[in-house]
Amino acid sequence: MNLEKVVFGFFVVLAATLNFGFFLGDLTDARVHNVYELYAAVIVNIIAVVLKFGDRTQIGALHLATSLVAAIQLIAATVVWIWAEEGSTGLTPEHMSSVVSLSGGALLANIVSIMLLVTETAAYQRR
Repeated sequence: MNLEKVVFGFFVVLAATLNFGFFLGDLTDARVHNVYELYAAVIVNIIAVVLKFGDRTQIGALHLATSLVAAIQLIAATVVWIWAEEGSTGLTPEHMSSVVSLSGGALLANIVSIMLLVTETAAYQRR
C-alpha cells in the first residue's frame, strides 16, 4: 500500500465531504451553512493542493488543477462572507447565495478530483 496515495485520497475525499456539508441547504439562509465548516473546507483543500506539488504525471497535473480551482473558489467564498459580515449591510441573502454558489463550484472541482482519483486507481496495475 502506498501511504502517499492513501493520505492524498483521504484529503481529497475529506475536502469534498466538508464542501458538500457546507453546500447543502437553502441557498440564502446563513443559519444552515456553518462558517467553521467553510473554513475547514478551505484548509483541507489547501492541504490537498500542497500534497500534489511535485507530482510530474499528467493525472497529477489534473489533480493539482482541480485542487487549485476548489481552493480558490472556497477562498473567494470566505472573502465574500467576511466582507459581508464586516460591511455595513451585514450578511444578506444575496451575499449568502454568492458564498454558496462559489462553494458549489468548488464542490464540482472536488467531484472531478474524486473521479480522477477513482480512474487512476482503477487503471493502476501491479508491477
